[in-house]
Amino acid sequence: MKSGKFDATILSIGFAFLYIPILILVIYSFNDSKLVTVWGGFSLKWYREMWSNAGLMDAAWVTLRVGLLSASLGTVLGTLTALALVRYGRFPGRLLFSGMVYAPLVMPEVITGLSLLLLFVAVGVDRGLVTVIIAHTTFTMCYVAIVVQSRLLTFDTSLEEAAQDLGCPPVKTFFKITLPLILPAVVSGWMLAFTLSLDDLVIASFTTGPGATTLPIKIYSQVRLGVTPEINAVCTILIGIVTIGVIIASLTTKQRELQRQRDEHVAARATS
Repeated sequence: MKSGKFDATILSIGFAFLYIPILILVIYSFNDSKLVTVWGGFSLKWYREMWSNAGLMDAAWVTLRVGLLSASLGTVLGTLTALALVRYGRFPGRLLFSGMVYAPLVMPEVITGLSLLLLFVAVGVDRGLVTVIIAHTTFTMCYVAIVVQSRLLTFDTSLEEAAQDLGCPPVKTFFKITLPLILPAVVSGWMLAFTLSLDDLVIASFTTGPGATTLPIKIYSQVRLGVTPEINAVCTILIGIVTIGVIIASLTTKQRELQRQRDEHVAARATS
């Protein structure tokens, strides 16, 4: 077998291993039978049951709020972190600062969750919605920083210098020049942070409290008693939300990149 065919075969097996179980879950979310492994015909019954399940809907609303707030806060902090690492060169404490940024990327989630739990207990903060948001912001901002930093490393700073030479203040230069050009990376970082927040179970289980049960925790607690078709319906909707978000982020990034290339081409022609 040629190398190309062998690589394609291995890749196909890998994708099949990842996505066939997800496809089966989606298909059986439309199953009419109460048994998740026995097909009883096509039906939307479990989606109707899901919407009438107050516990699942409350958990979904909590998860959505946590995801939106933590992703937004993590994007702001991660973007500022990336700017500090790229633009300010070597400053006192840079090694420690960068190590603290990258640590959650390689640290087991159990350790991160336990550390945050001990912190909240030490400072006397009651666990609830706020602590979950803080916890998710803490680890999602690291991913945003990596994504934005990779874009800033290839950023043409001459555009900023030209704007400042024309009298534009640094803050206005950032919002008028820098941010629009790095926006695809910022949007991608936000989508990644939002997806990670939706998916998180371990860290949320350490930092959650009464009235702040997220959807992954709710699903996990129900699965331990047995998988129901309602769980398949909820998971299908989550898969759909994440898929739509990834598609939108990809299209936005592609459109912004094409616009950036056109702007740079126009600028290059104007200066030549």
